[in-house]
Amino acid sequence: MTRKIPMVDLSEQTDRLWPELEKAVHDVLRSGRFILGPNVEAFEREAAAFLGTRYAIGVGSGTDALVLGLRALGIGPGDEVIVPSFTFFATAEAVSLIGAKPVFADIEPTTYCLEPDSVAKAIGLRTRAIVPVHLFGHPAEMDAIADLAQRRGLAVLEDAAQAFGAVYRGRKIGGLGNAAAFSFFPSKNLGAFGEAGLIATDDEALADSVRSLRAHGSRQRYHHTEIGYNARLDEIQAALLRVKLPHVAVWNDARRRVAASYDEALSGVAGIRTPRIAPGCTHVFHQYTLRVPAEKRAGIQKALDSHGVSTQVYYPIPNHALPMYAPDAPSLPETDAAAREVLSLPIYPELSDGDVRQIAHLLRESLAR
Repeated sequence: MTRKIPMVDLSEQTDRLWPELEKAVHDVLRSGRFILGPNVEAFEREAAAFLGTRYAIGVGSGTDALVLGLRALGIGPGDEVIVPSFTFFATAEAVSLIGAKPVFADIEPTTYCLEPDSVAKAIGLRTRAIVPVHLFGHPAEMDAIADLAQRRGLAVLEDAAQAFGAVYRGRKIGGLGNAAAFSFFPSKNLGAFGEAGLIATDDEALADSVRSLRAHGSRQRYHHTEIGYNARLDEIQAALLRVKLPHVAVWNDARRRVAASYDEALSGVAGIRTPRIAPGCTHVFHQYTLRVPAEKRAGIQKALDSHGVSTQVYYPIPNHALPMYAPDAPSLPETDAAAREVLSLPIYPELSDGDVRQIAHLLRESLAR
């Protein structure tokens, strides 16, 4: 391969939108409004309209969204929150940061999302909430999780950091629980040019609580009624996200095109399992993640890297195996198997079918060795 193919390449999007992006930043600089200004307010309205929720509250990062969402739901010290272990560390970390305890449940082997029966078994006397993660852009099994939460009196905070625009049985994720936490880390399907996040909800009181928590626990300047955070969405990031938001649906369609090209190019290849989509779900393919033989994964990565093709393992060490959680770790066989076998290939809207075919060819060659 003559050119390098990274996991994600934002240059073409940025070049295409450059005049609008440049103007957005210029306008903010000229305005002198940098914190919780008109662009934050406008982006919150536009994001809520896109997601189909009553409220959207901009915050400083996806981790902020998780922490503030849990706090606004009344979760705190002594409580337990059920989370997947097979996800980025921030999901469990947010629970720990507010003094609660993450309790890990296993995943479904095809979607990598929380398995409802495993969630049910993990519920204890101190359980207060469930945080399903829509991993890699595929929605979690929300009907079963929501039904379980309702029967047991638990809150549901969707971790939607990787799934902006995904659809579950006719409904966009973000409005399927009590609240949802989004990340706009630059590599996400809708990415900022730095850190940014969002909480979506239909609950007016919860939205009001998040607005207070993100601004040092105040609704009125210098009137602090609770211990909060400095977790506000930056005005420049909001302005840049407003430029990109109208394009995200088209970009998600393009990601699905790339995923379909991978599926076709890898069809029938022994030793791998391509992504599976659950009935009624619309995947947005933040990542295109395969299952490969564990003993061959390192060799596959090395072979593709030698031809300039980046790959990544999300996630080689599940959270329950990390030192802060390992002493109380449950048995999670599907999580452990996924951590040994998953491999993500490059995916972004501008990736060509020719590049996909070449990557698939290299993958087939490396598997045959």
